[in-house]
Amino acid sequence: MAYDYTPFEYVAPPGLTATEPRHKVAIVGAGPIGLAMAIDLALRGVASVVLDDNNVVSVGSRAICWSKRALEIFDRLGVGTRMLDKGVTWRVGRNFHGDDEVYSFDLLPEEGHKYPAFINLQQYHVEQYLVDRAREFPDLIDLRFNNKVVGHDDRGDHVRLEVETPDGPYSIEAEYYIACDGAGSATRTRMGLDFTGQTFEEQFLIADIEMEDSPFGDEDVPERWFWFDPPFHPGKSALLHMQPDNIYRIDLQLDPGADAGEEVKEEKVIPRIKAIVGDKPFRFDWLSVYKFRCIKLDRFVHGRVIFAGDSAHVVSPFGARGGNGGIQDIDNLGWKLAAVLAGDAPRALLDTYDEERSHGSAENILNSARSTNFMTPKTPIKALFRAEALRLAHDQPFARKLLNSGRLSLPCSLEGMALQTPGSAQVPPGSAMPDAPLHGPDGDSWLLDEVQGSFTLVGFGDVILPDVPGLRRIGINHRADYPCFIATNRHALRRYGDGRTYLFRPDGHVCAVFGNQPTAAEVITARDRALGADLPQDDNEETAA
Repeated sequence: MAYDYTPFEYVAPPGLTATEPRHKVAIVGAGPIGLAMAIDLALRGVASVVLDDNNVVSVGSRAICWSKRALEIFDRLGVGTRMLDKGVTWRVGRNFHGDDEVYSFDLLPEEGHKYPAFINLQQYHVEQYLVDRAREFPDLIDLRFNNKVVGHDDRGDHVRLEVETPDGPYSIEAEYYIACDGAGSATRTRMGLDFTGQTFEEQFLIADIEMEDSPFGDEDVPERWFWFDPPFHPGKSALLHMQPDNIYRIDLQLDPGADAGEEVKEEKVIPRIKAIVGDKPFRFDWLSVYKFRCIKLDRFVHGRVIFAGDSAHVVSPFGARGGNGGIQDIDNLGWKLAAVLAGDAPRALLDTYDEERSHGSAENILNSARSTNFMTPKTPIKALFRAEALRLAHDQPFARKLLNSGRLSLPCSLEGMALQTPGSAQVPPGSAMPDAPLHGPDGDSWLLDEVQGSFTLVGFGDVILPDVPGLRRIGINHRADYPCFIATNRHALRRYGDGRTYLFRPDGHVCAVFGNQPTAAEVITARDRALGADLPQDDNEETAA
Protein backbone atom coordinates (compact mmCIF):
# COMPACT_ATOMS: atom_id res chain seq x y z
CA MET A 1 0.00 0.00 0.00
CA ALA A 2 1.08 3.59 -0.59
CA TYR A 3 1.02 4.54 3.09
CA ASP A 4 3.84 3.53 5.44
CA TYR A 5 2.08 1.75 8.31
CA THR A 6 4.81 2.18 10.92
CA PRO A 7 3.76 0.45 14.17
CA PHE A 8 3.48 2.51 17.33
CA GLU A 9 5.66 1.44 20.21
CA TYR A 10 4.20 -0.82 22.86
CA VAL A 11 5.24 0.13 26.39
CA ALA A 12 4.54 -2.18 29.32
CA PRO A 13 1.85 -0.42 31.42
CA PRO A 14 2.45 0.23 35.13
CA GLY A 15 -0.61 -1.83 36.05
CA LEU A 16 1.33 -5.02 35.29
CA THR A 17 3.49 -4.57 38.38
CA ALA A 18 1.50 -2.28 40.70
CA THR A 19 -1.99 -0.97 41.30
CA GLU A 20 -2.52 2.18 39.29
CA PRO A 21 -4.23 5.24 40.78
CA ARG A 22 -7.79 5.64 39.57
CA HIS A 23 -7.90 7.42 36.20
CA LYS A 24 -10.29 10.27 35.47
CA VAL A 25 -11.29 8.89 32.06
CA ALA A 26 -10.53 5.69 30.18
CA ILE A 27 -11.01 5.89 26.42
CA VAL A 28 -11.26 2.58 24.57
CA GLY A 29 -10.23 2.87 20.92
CA ALA A 30 -7.46 4.99 19.37
CA GLY A 31 -9.18 5.78 16.10
CA PRO A 32 -10.08 9.36 15.14
CA ILE A 33 -12.92 9.53 17.67
CA GLY A 34 -11.00 8.18 20.68
CA LEU A 35 -7.92 10.29 19.95
CA ALA A 36 -10.03 13.41 19.44
CA MET A 37 -11.76 12.71 22.77
CA ALA A 38 -8.43 12.52 24.59
CA ILE A 39 -7.17 15.75 23.03
CA ASP A 40 -10.41 17.59 23.75
CA LEU A 41 -10.23 16.60 27.41
CA ALA A 42 -6.53 17.45 27.63
CA LEU A 43 -7.22 20.96 26.34
CA ARG A 44 -9.58 21.27 29.31
CA GLY A 45 -7.01 19.92 31.77
CA VAL A 46 -8.59 16.46 32.12
CA ALA A 47 -6.26 13.45 32.06
CA SER A 48 -7.18 10.24 30.25
CA VAL A 49 -5.76 6.85 29.36
CA VAL A 50 -6.34 5.63 25.79
CA LEU A 51 -6.38 1.85 25.25
CA ASP A 52 -6.23 0.23 21.81
CA ASP A 53 -5.89 -3.42 20.84
CA ASN A 54 -3.79 -2.50 17.79
CA ASN A 55 -0.56 -0.61 17.16
CA VAL A 56 -1.02 0.97 13.71
CA VAL A 57 -3.36 3.49 12.17
CA SER A 58 -6.39 2.18 10.28
CA VAL A 59 -5.50 0.11 7.24
CA GLY A 60 -7.13 1.49 4.09
CA SER A 61 -8.42 4.98 3.41
CA ARG A 62 -11.78 4.36 5.18
CA ALA A 63 -13.33 7.75 6.07
CA ILE A 64 -12.04 10.26 3.53
CA CYS A 65 -14.60 13.11 3.38
CA TRP A 66 -14.27 15.68 6.18
CA SER A 67 -16.89 18.41 6.38
CA LYS A 68 -16.45 22.09 7.16
CA ARG A 69 -17.90 21.67 10.67
CA ALA A 70 -15.61 18.73 11.45
CA LEU A 71 -12.61 20.70 10.18
CA GLU A 72 -13.54 23.59 12.47
CA ILE A 73 -13.56 21.17 15.40
CA PHE A 74 -10.25 19.65 14.30
CA ASP A 75 -8.92 23.21 14.17
CA ARG A 76 -9.74 23.67 17.85
CA LEU A 77 -8.05 20.34 18.59
CA GLY A 78 -4.89 21.53 16.85
CA VAL A 79 -4.81 19.47 13.62
CA GLY A 80 -7.16 21.37 11.30
CA THR A 81 -4.48 23.30 9.42
CA ARG A 82 -2.38 20.17 8.93
CA MET A 83 -5.41 18.34 7.52
CA LEU A 84 -6.24 21.24 5.20
CA ASP A 85 -2.67 21.45 3.91
CA LYS A 86 -2.56 17.73 3.08
CA GLY A 87 -6.15 17.18 1.97
CA VAL A 88 -7.80 17.71 -1.39
CA THR A 89 -10.21 20.65 -1.14
CA TRP A 90 -13.47 20.43 -3.07
CA ARG A 91 -16.86 22.12 -3.05
CA VAL A 92 -18.56 21.14 -6.32
CA GLY A 93 -20.50 17.92 -6.83
CA ARG A 94 -21.73 16.66 -10.19
CA ASN A 95 -24.47 14.12 -10.81
CA PHE A 96 -24.64 12.20 -14.07
CA HIS A 97 -27.33 10.04 -15.62
CA GLY A 98 -25.80 7.84 -18.26
CA ASP A 99 -23.37 10.03 -20.19
CA ASP A 100 -25.11 13.31 -19.33
CA GLU A 101 -24.45 15.68 -16.45
CA VAL A 102 -27.90 16.51 -15.09
CA TYR A 103 -27.16 18.45 -11.90
CA SER A 104 -24.28 20.14 -10.11
CA PHE A 105 -24.06 21.97 -6.79
CA ASP A 106 -21.66 24.27 -4.96
CA LEU A 107 -21.56 23.57 -1.22
CA LEU A 108 -19.91 26.86 -0.21
CA PRO A 109 -20.84 29.57 -2.72
CA GLU A 110 -19.90 32.50 -0.45
CA GLU A 111 -16.49 33.64 0.72
CA GLY A 112 -15.37 34.46 4.26
CA HIS A 113 -14.85 31.04 5.86
CA LYS A 114 -11.62 29.65 7.32
CA TYR A 115 -12.38 26.13 6.12
CA PRO A 116 -13.88 24.82 2.87
CA ALA A 117 -17.06 22.81 2.53
CA PHE A 118 -15.12 19.54 2.36
CA ILE A 119 -11.68 18.08 2.05
CA ASN A 120 -10.76 14.53 1.08
CA LEU A 121 -8.11 13.03 3.32
CA GLN A 122 -7.56 9.37 4.14
CA GLN A 123 -8.35 8.30 7.68
CA TYR A 124 -4.83 6.97 8.28
CA HIS A 125 -3.42 10.50 7.85
CA VAL A 126 -6.00 11.91 10.28
CA GLU A 127 -5.16 9.27 12.89
CA GLN A 128 -1.43 9.92 12.57
CA TYR A 129 -1.93 13.67 13.00
CA LEU A 130 -4.07 13.05 16.08
CA VAL A 131 -1.48 10.68 17.58
CA ASP A 132 1.21 13.31 17.01
CA ARG A 133 -0.99 15.94 18.65
CA ALA A 134 -1.87 13.67 21.60
CA ARG A 135 1.83 13.16 22.29
CA GLU A 136 2.10 16.90 22.93
CA PHE A 137 0.21 16.23 26.21
CA PRO A 138 2.43 13.62 27.93
CA ASP A 139 1.10 14.51 31.39
CA LEU A 140 -2.56 14.35 30.35
CA ILE A 141 -2.80 11.65 27.64
CA ASP A 142 -1.50 8.13 28.32
CA LEU A 143 -1.50 6.30 24.94
CA ARG A 144 -1.38 2.53 25.33
CA PHE A 145 -1.17 0.48 22.14
CA ASN A 146 -1.56 -3.31 22.14
CA ASN A 147 -3.70 -2.95 25.27
CA LYS A 148 -6.91 -4.86 24.62
CA VAL A 149 -9.86 -4.27 26.95
CA VAL A 150 -11.49 -7.67 27.48
CA GLY A 151 -13.90 -6.82 30.29
CA HIS A 152 -15.37 -3.96 32.26
CA ASP A 153 -17.65 -3.51 35.26
CA ASP A 154 -19.57 -0.32 36.07
CA ARG A 155 -19.47 -0.08 39.86
CA GLY A 156 -21.58 3.04 40.26
CA ASP A 157 -18.89 5.56 41.16
CA HIS A 158 -16.25 4.17 38.75
CA VAL A 159 -15.63 1.53 36.08
CA ARG A 160 -13.14 -1.32 36.44
CA LEU A 161 -11.44 -2.45 33.20
CA GLU A 162 -9.67 -5.74 32.52
CA VAL A 163 -6.88 -5.38 29.96
CA GLU A 164 -4.69 -7.86 28.09
CA THR A 165 -1.20 -7.01 26.82
CA PRO A 166 1.71 -8.91 25.24
CA ASP A 167 3.15 -9.08 28.77
CA GLY A 168 0.00 -10.36 30.45
CA PRO A 169 -3.25 -9.03 31.96
CA TYR A 170 -3.85 -6.16 34.35
CA SER A 171 -6.75 -4.02 35.57
CA ILE A 172 -7.39 -0.32 36.04
CA GLU A 173 -10.20 1.87 37.35
CA ALA A 174 -11.60 5.04 35.81
CA GLU A 175 -14.32 7.47 36.81
CA TYR A 176 -15.72 7.38 33.28
CA TYR A 177 -15.34 4.93 30.40
CA ILE A 178 -15.72 6.32 26.84
CA ALA A 179 -16.36 3.56 24.30
CA CYS A 180 -14.87 4.64 20.96
CA ASP A 181 -14.25 1.09 19.79
CA GLY A 182 -16.07 1.28 16.48
CA ALA A 183 -18.98 -0.34 14.72
CA GLY A 184 -18.03 -3.79 16.05
CA SER A 185 -17.74 -2.42 19.61
CA ALA A 186 -16.73 -5.13 22.08
CA THR A 187 -17.99 -2.81 24.83
CA ARG A 188 -21.45 -2.78 23.32
CA THR A 189 -21.39 -6.57 22.86
CA ARG A 190 -20.38 -7.21 26.48
CA MET A 191 -23.25 -5.01 27.65
CA GLY A 192 -25.77 -6.79 25.43
CA LEU A 193 -26.79 -3.56 23.72
CA ASP A 194 -28.37 -3.82 20.29
CA PHE A 195 -28.53 -1.30 17.48
CA THR A 196 -31.93 -0.33 16.12
CA GLY A 197 -32.47 0.79 12.55
CA GLN A 198 -32.11 -0.63 9.08
CA THR A 199 -29.49 -2.79 7.37
CA PHE A 200 -29.71 -2.82 3.59
CA GLU A 201 -28.86 -5.83 1.44
CA GLU A 202 -27.15 -3.73 -1.22
CA GLN A 203 -23.37 -3.78 -1.33
CA PHE A 204 -20.81 -1.40 -2.78
CA LEU A 205 -17.23 -2.06 -3.78
CA ILE A 206 -14.56 0.44 -2.72
CA ALA A 207 -11.54 0.55 -5.00
CA ASP A 208 -8.75 2.95 -4.05
CA ILE A 209 -6.41 3.19 -7.02
CA GLU A 210 -3.10 5.00 -7.41
CA MET A 211 -2.56 6.59 -10.83
CA GLU A 212 -0.56 9.49 -12.24
CA ASP A 213 -3.13 10.43 -14.89
CA SER A 214 -6.36 11.72 -13.39
CA PRO A 215 -9.66 9.99 -14.25
CA PHE A 216 -11.22 13.48 -14.11
CA GLY A 217 -9.47 14.37 -17.36
CA ASP A 218 -6.88 16.96 -18.27
CA GLU A 219 -8.14 19.60 -15.83
CA ASP A 220 -7.89 17.25 -12.83
CA VAL A 221 -10.52 19.28 -10.94
CA PRO A 222 -11.12 17.92 -7.42
CA GLU A 223 -14.86 17.37 -7.38
CA ARG A 224 -17.37 14.71 -6.36
CA TRP A 225 -18.76 12.83 -9.38
CA PHE A 226 -21.74 10.52 -8.98
CA TRP A 227 -23.29 8.47 -11.78
CA PHE A 228 -26.72 6.89 -12.04
CA ASP A 229 -26.72 4.13 -14.67
CA PRO A 230 -23.33 5.02 -16.21
CA PRO A 231 -22.33 3.39 -19.52
CA PHE A 232 -19.33 1.78 -17.80
CA HIS A 233 -21.51 0.22 -15.06
CA PRO A 234 -25.03 -0.09 -16.54
CA GLY A 235 -28.05 -0.27 -14.30
CA LYS A 236 -26.14 0.65 -11.16
CA SER A 237 -24.47 3.61 -9.39
CA ALA A 238 -20.87 4.78 -9.15
CA LEU A 239 -18.93 7.47 -7.27
CA LEU A 240 -15.51 9.06 -7.84
CA HIS A 241 -13.42 11.09 -5.37
CA MET A 242 -9.87 12.42 -5.57
CA GLN A 243 -7.55 11.88 -2.57
CA PRO A 244 -4.00 13.06 -1.81
CA ASP A 245 -0.94 11.26 -3.18
CA ASN A 246 -2.56 10.37 -6.54
CA ILE A 247 -5.10 8.08 -4.87
CA TYR A 248 -8.64 7.99 -6.28
CA ARG A 249 -11.67 6.45 -4.56
CA ILE A 250 -14.14 4.64 -6.82
CA ASP A 251 -17.36 3.17 -5.34
CA LEU A 252 -19.31 0.72 -7.48
CA GLN A 253 -22.73 -0.72 -6.70
CA LEU A 254 -22.76 -4.54 -6.85
CA ASP A 255 -25.40 -7.02 -7.93
CA PRO A 256 -27.83 -8.16 -5.20
CA GLY A 257 -26.46 -11.14 -3.32
CA ALA A 258 -22.92 -10.66 -4.64
CA ASP A 259 -20.18 -12.63 -2.85
CA ALA A 260 -17.94 -10.03 -1.17
CA GLY A 261 -14.93 -12.35 -1.24
CA GLU A 262 -15.24 -12.77 -5.00
CA GLU A 263 -15.93 -9.10 -5.70
CA VAL A 264 -12.60 -7.90 -4.25
CA LYS A 265 -10.48 -10.22 -6.41
CA GLU A 266 -8.32 -8.09 -8.65
CA GLU A 267 -9.10 -10.10 -11.77
CA LYS A 268 -12.75 -9.18 -11.31
CA VAL A 269 -12.17 -5.53 -10.40
CA ILE A 270 -9.60 -4.65 -13.09
CA PRO A 271 -12.08 -4.71 -16.04
CA ARG A 272 -14.48 -2.48 -14.09
CA ILE A 273 -11.79 0.10 -13.37
CA LYS A 274 -10.52 0.05 -16.96
CA ALA A 275 -14.07 0.72 -18.14
CA ILE A 276 -13.88 4.00 -16.17
CA VAL A 277 -10.28 5.16 -16.64
CA GLY A 278 -9.45 3.55 -19.98
CA ASP A 279 -5.91 2.39 -20.66
CA LYS A 280 -4.31 4.71 -18.10
CA PRO A 281 -1.99 2.67 -15.84
CA PHE A 282 -3.10 2.28 -12.24
CA ARG A 283 -2.30 0.28 -9.12
CA PHE A 284 -4.73 -0.98 -6.48
CA ASP A 285 -4.11 0.53 -3.05
CA TRP A 286 -7.12 -0.85 -1.16
CA LEU A 287 -10.19 -2.94 -1.98
CA SER A 288 -13.19 -3.49 0.28
CA VAL A 289 -16.90 -4.27 0.14
CA TYR A 290 -19.44 -2.69 2.47
CA LYS A 291 -23.16 -2.87 3.17
CA PHE A 292 -25.35 0.10 3.93
CA ARG A 293 -26.32 0.30 7.58
CA CYS A 294 -28.39 3.06 9.22
CA ILE A 295 -28.46 2.03 12.88
CA LYS A 296 -27.92 3.47 16.36
CA LEU A 297 -28.12 2.72 20.06
CA ASP A 298 -31.30 3.82 21.79
CA ARG A 299 -29.13 5.47 24.47
CA PHE A 300 -25.52 6.67 24.30
CA VAL A 301 -25.05 7.07 28.08
CA HIS A 302 -25.24 4.01 30.34
CA GLY A 303 -24.20 4.98 33.85
CA ARG A 304 -20.46 5.63 33.78
CA VAL A 305 -20.09 4.14 30.27
CA ILE A 306 -20.58 6.54 27.35
CA PHE A 307 -20.60 5.62 23.66
CA ALA A 308 -19.30 7.86 20.87
CA GLY A 309 -18.74 7.52 17.13
CA ASP A 310 -19.43 4.25 15.34
CA SER A 311 -19.84 2.39 18.64
CA ALA A 312 -23.02 4.50 19.10
CA HIS A 313 -24.28 4.93 15.53
CA VAL A 314 -23.48 3.75 12.01
CA VAL A 315 -24.61 5.26 8.71
CA SER A 316 -24.00 4.40 5.08
CA PRO A 317 -21.02 6.30 3.66
CA PHE A 318 -22.87 8.37 1.06
CA GLY A 319 -23.22 11.85 2.53
CA ALA A 320 -20.03 11.75 4.64
CA ARG A 321 -21.91 11.46 7.94
CA GLY A 322 -19.99 8.74 9.79
CA GLY A 323 -16.64 10.21 10.82
CA ASN A 324 -18.03 13.74 10.76
CA GLY A 325 -20.87 12.74 13.07
CA GLY A 326 -18.43 11.07 15.45
CA ILE A 327 -16.25 14.17 15.67
CA GLN A 328 -19.36 16.19 16.54
CA ASP A 329 -20.06 13.66 19.30
CA ILE A 330 -16.70 14.51 20.83
CA ASP A 331 -17.27 18.24 20.44
CA ASN A 332 -20.54 17.86 22.36
CA LEU A 333 -19.28 15.51 25.05
CA GLY A 334 -15.86 16.92 25.95
CA TRP A 335 -16.86 20.19 27.61
CA LYS A 336 -19.76 18.55 29.43
CA LEU A 337 -17.68 15.75 30.89
CA ALA A 338 -14.96 18.23 31.92
CA ALA A 339 -17.56 20.41 33.67
CA VAL A 340 -18.99 17.42 35.54
CA LEU A 341 -15.54 16.21 36.61
CA ALA A 342 -14.65 19.71 37.82
CA GLY A 343 -17.84 19.92 39.88
CA ASP A 344 -19.14 22.82 37.77
CA ALA A 345 -22.16 20.89 36.49
CA PRO A 346 -24.40 18.03 37.66
CA ARG A 347 -24.02 14.56 36.20
CA ALA A 348 -27.39 15.13 34.56
CA LEU A 349 -25.55 17.31 32.04
CA LEU A 350 -24.19 14.11 30.48
CA ASP A 351 -27.75 13.06 29.68
CA THR A 352 -27.96 16.05 27.35
CA TYR A 353 -25.09 14.52 25.36
CA ASP A 354 -27.42 11.58 24.82
CA GLU A 355 -30.33 13.88 23.94
CA GLU A 356 -28.42 16.12 21.54
CA ARG A 357 -26.24 13.57 19.78
CA SER A 358 -29.01 10.96 19.56
CA HIS A 359 -30.92 13.68 17.74
CA GLY A 360 -27.93 14.39 15.52
CA SER A 361 -27.36 10.74 14.65
CA ALA A 362 -31.08 10.21 13.99
CA GLU A 363 -30.96 13.11 11.53
CA ASN A 364 -27.90 11.58 9.86
CA ILE A 365 -29.62 8.20 9.65
CA LEU A 366 -32.75 9.74 8.15
CA ASN A 367 -30.77 11.47 5.41
CA SER A 368 -28.56 8.46 4.82
CA ALA A 369 -31.54 6.08 4.56
CA ARG A 370 -33.27 8.40 2.10
CA SER A 371 -30.15 8.46 -0.07
CA THR A 372 -29.88 4.68 0.04
CA ASN A 373 -33.52 4.19 -0.82
CA PHE A 374 -33.22 6.53 -3.82
CA MET A 375 -30.07 4.81 -5.08
CA THR A 376 -31.51 1.31 -4.56
CA PRO A 377 -35.35 1.58 -4.64
CA LYS A 378 -37.13 -1.25 -2.85
CA THR A 379 -40.59 -1.15 -4.48
CA PRO A 380 -41.91 -0.73 -8.03
CA ILE A 381 -43.39 2.67 -7.10
CA LYS A 382 -40.06 3.93 -5.72
CA ALA A 383 -38.26 2.57 -8.78
CA LEU A 384 -40.71 4.42 -11.03
CA PHE A 385 -40.24 7.65 -9.08
CA ARG A 386 -36.46 7.38 -9.41
CA ALA A 387 -36.64 6.60 -13.13
CA GLU A 388 -38.94 9.55 -13.81
CA ALA A 389 -36.88 11.94 -11.66
CA LEU A 390 -33.74 10.96 -13.57
CA ARG A 391 -35.50 11.30 -16.93
CA LEU A 392 -36.91 14.73 -16.12
CA ALA A 393 -33.66 16.00 -14.60
CA HIS A 394 -32.06 16.22 -18.04
CA ASP A 395 -34.11 19.31 -18.93
CA GLN A 396 -36.36 20.17 -15.97
CA PRO A 397 -34.63 22.13 -13.14
CA PHE A 398 -37.25 21.19 -10.52
CA ALA A 399 -36.47 17.48 -10.96
CA ARG A 400 -32.74 17.91 -10.40
CA LYS A 401 -33.20 18.56 -6.71
CA LEU A 402 -35.02 15.24 -6.40
CA LEU A 403 -31.84 13.35 -7.27
CA ASN A 404 -30.36 11.99 -4.06
CA SER A 405 -26.80 10.73 -4.33
CA GLY A 406 -26.14 11.43 -0.66
CA ARG A 407 -27.23 14.65 1.07
CA LEU A 408 -23.90 15.88 2.36
CA SER A 409 -23.13 16.34 6.04
CA LEU A 410 -24.22 19.53 7.78
CA PRO A 411 -24.28 20.27 11.54
CA CYS A 412 -27.70 19.64 13.06
CA SER A 413 -29.62 22.25 15.01
CA LEU A 414 -30.21 21.76 18.73
CA GLU A 415 -32.95 24.38 18.78
CA GLY A 416 -35.61 23.78 21.42
CA MET A 417 -33.54 21.36 23.50
CA ALA A 418 -32.93 21.61 27.21
CA LEU A 419 -29.72 23.64 27.37
CA GLN A 420 -30.73 26.44 25.01
CA THR A 421 -32.55 29.59 26.13
CA PRO A 422 -35.45 30.11 23.70
CA GLY A 423 -35.16 33.09 21.39
CA SER A 424 -35.20 34.18 17.76
CA ALA A 425 -32.35 35.57 15.68
CA GLN A 426 -30.62 35.17 12.36
CA VAL A 427 -28.66 32.38 14.04
CA PRO A 428 -31.15 30.96 16.55
CA PRO A 429 -30.19 29.23 19.81
CA GLY A 430 -29.10 25.67 19.11
CA SER A 431 -27.37 26.50 15.81
CA ALA A 432 -23.73 25.69 15.19
CA MET A 433 -21.84 28.95 14.75
CA PRO A 434 -21.26 30.25 11.22
CA ASP A 435 -17.67 31.39 10.86
CA ALA A 436 -16.62 34.87 9.71
CA PRO A 437 -13.30 36.69 9.15
CA LEU A 438 -12.18 39.31 11.67
CA HIS A 439 -9.39 41.84 12.02
CA GLY A 440 -8.04 42.77 15.45
CA PRO A 441 -5.11 44.54 17.06
CA ASP A 442 -2.92 41.45 16.50
CA GLY A 443 -3.92 40.99 12.87
CA ASP A 444 -6.42 38.81 11.04
CA SER A 445 -8.42 36.17 12.86
CA TRP A 446 -11.60 34.13 12.55
CA LEU A 447 -14.70 34.10 14.70
CA LEU A 448 -14.36 30.38 15.36
CA ASP A 449 -10.81 30.94 16.69
CA GLU A 450 -12.12 33.48 19.19
CA VAL A 451 -15.23 31.58 20.30
CA GLN A 452 -14.66 27.84 20.36
CA GLY A 453 -13.43 26.17 23.55
CA SER A 454 -15.17 28.15 26.28
CA PHE A 455 -18.38 30.01 27.04
CA THR A 456 -18.04 33.26 25.10
CA LEU A 457 -20.27 36.34 24.93
CA VAL A 458 -20.03 38.17 21.59
CA GLY A 459 -21.52 41.57 20.83
CA PHE A 460 -22.12 42.41 17.17
CA GLY A 461 -22.24 46.13 16.39
CA ASP A 462 -23.24 48.82 18.88
CA VAL A 463 -23.75 46.76 22.05
CA ILE A 464 -22.81 46.93 25.72
CA LEU A 465 -21.61 43.64 27.21
CA PRO A 466 -21.81 43.00 30.96
CA ASP A 467 -18.79 41.71 32.85
CA VAL A 468 -19.53 38.16 34.04
CA PRO A 469 -16.75 36.45 36.04
CA GLY A 470 -15.26 33.49 34.18
CA LEU A 471 -16.94 34.41 30.88
CA ARG A 472 -14.92 35.54 27.85
CA ARG A 473 -16.23 38.65 26.06
CA ILE A 474 -15.40 39.91 22.59
CA GLY A 475 -16.80 42.78 20.55
CA ILE A 476 -17.34 43.04 16.80
CA ASN A 477 -17.31 46.55 15.30
CA HIS A 478 -17.27 48.42 18.59
CA ARG A 479 -14.65 49.52 21.12
CA ALA A 480 -14.44 48.37 24.74
CA ASP A 481 -11.96 47.28 27.39
CA TYR A 482 -12.20 43.64 26.24
CA PRO A 483 -10.89 42.17 22.93
CA CYS A 484 -12.60 43.85 19.97
CA PHE A 485 -12.42 43.13 16.26
CA ILE A 486 -13.54 44.56 12.94
CA ALA A 487 -15.89 42.40 10.85
CA THR A 488 -13.91 41.93 7.64
CA ASN A 489 -16.19 42.81 4.69
CA ARG A 490 -19.00 42.93 7.29
CA HIS A 491 -19.50 39.15 6.95
CA ALA A 492 -19.99 38.70 10.71
CA LEU A 493 -22.64 41.44 10.94
CA ARG A 494 -24.54 40.09 7.93
CA ARG A 495 -24.54 36.57 9.35
CA TYR A 496 -25.47 37.43 12.93
CA GLY A 497 -27.24 40.80 12.75
CA ASP A 498 -26.12 44.26 13.85
CA GLY A 499 -26.93 45.13 17.46
CA ARG A 500 -27.30 41.55 18.73
CA THR A 501 -25.47 39.69 21.50
CA TYR A 502 -24.82 35.94 21.34
CA LEU A 503 -23.74 33.55 24.07
CA PHE A 504 -21.85 30.59 22.64
CA ARG A 505 -21.28 27.24 24.31
CA PRO A 506 -17.76 25.76 24.35
CA ASP A 507 -18.67 23.63 21.32
CA GLY A 508 -19.55 26.70 19.28
CA HIS A 509 -23.34 26.24 19.42
CA VAL A 510 -25.44 29.29 20.24
CA CYS A 511 -27.12 28.84 23.62
CA ALA A 512 -28.76 32.29 23.98
CA VAL A 513 -29.34 35.49 22.02
CA PHE A 514 -29.94 38.96 23.52
CA GLY A 515 -30.40 42.51 22.35
CA ASN A 516 -27.72 45.19 22.53
CA GLN A 517 -27.69 45.60 26.33
CA PRO A 518 -28.06 42.24 28.11
CA THR A 519 -27.77 42.29 31.87
CA ALA A 520 -25.27 40.20 33.80
CA ALA A 521 -28.17 38.34 35.43
CA GLU A 522 -29.64 37.38 32.02
CA VAL A 523 -26.30 36.11 30.78
CA ILE A 524 -25.56 34.16 33.98
CA THR A 525 -28.98 32.54 33.87
CA ALA A 526 -28.45 31.43 30.24
CA ARG A 527 -24.93 30.20 30.96
CA ASP A 528 -26.07 28.24 34.02
CA ARG A 529 -28.92 26.74 32.04
CA ALA A 530 -26.40 25.56 29.43
CA LEU A 531 -24.46 23.93 32.29
CA GLY A 532 -27.52 21.97 33.39
CA ALA A 533 -28.86 24.15 36.21
CA ASP A 534 -32.46 23.59 35.07
CA LEU A 535 -32.15 19.82 34.63
CA PRO A 536 -33.78 17.40 37.08
CA GLN A 537 -31.27 16.69 39.83
CA ASP A 538 -30.58 13.57 41.82
CA ASP A 539 -30.39 14.66 45.45
CA ASN A 540 -27.73 12.04 46.10
CA GLU A 541 -25.56 12.62 43.06
CA GLU A 542 -21.96 13.70 43.41
CA THR A 543 -21.15 16.40 40.89
CA ALA A 544 -17.43 16.59 41.65
CA ALA A 545 -14.85 13.91 41.04
